[in-house]
Amino acid sequence: MKTLTDHLGQYAEYHRDRRNIVSHFIGIPMIVVAVAILLSRPGFALGGLWLAPATLLALAAAVFYLRLDLRFGVAMAVLLYLALWAGAVVAGQGTAAWLGAGIGLFVIGWIIQFIGHWYEGRKPAFVDDLIGLAIGPLFVVAEAAFLFGLRDEVRRAVEERAGPTCIRERKPAH
Repeated sequence: MKTLTDHLGQYAEYHRDRRNIVSHFIGIPMIVVAVAILLSRPGFALGGLWLAPATLLALAAAVFYLRLDLRFGVAMAVLLYLALWAGAVVAGQGTAAWLGAGIGLFVIGWIIQFIGHWYEGRKPAFVDDLIGLAIGPLFVVAEAAFLFGLRDEVRRAVEERAGPTCIRERKPAH
């Protein structure tokens, strides 16, 4: 199994432009919540918990993140729980509200992602490796930690592999 820095470093190679990283801070949470909303039906209450396909996906993701790194894994598990909670609340609404919120967040989140990758001048990481779909949310949490000066050893290892962040200049179209 790849290590935390292997995954983050590989993902970071596709995400060095700061505008792209900012787009991920907006788009990825929207997509995660959208998936939680859309996969919260069908579901049922069991002991006060809402169990749905979203629950199984979030549990599998949380186990993956916890195996990579305990501290980031705990943060991801908390954030996934919040996404599940939001998904269950919206899934409890009418079908139009459920689909409208889920599909709307999903589409807008991806549009924001693709705008960020336009600045990057590079395709999204998941195009080359589907695991990028799971690493994206972890990347956002890691980048947030780096902004607060946390996990500097991880930041250094990622930058050693992928290089520092920057603002890329767009090449003029001919």
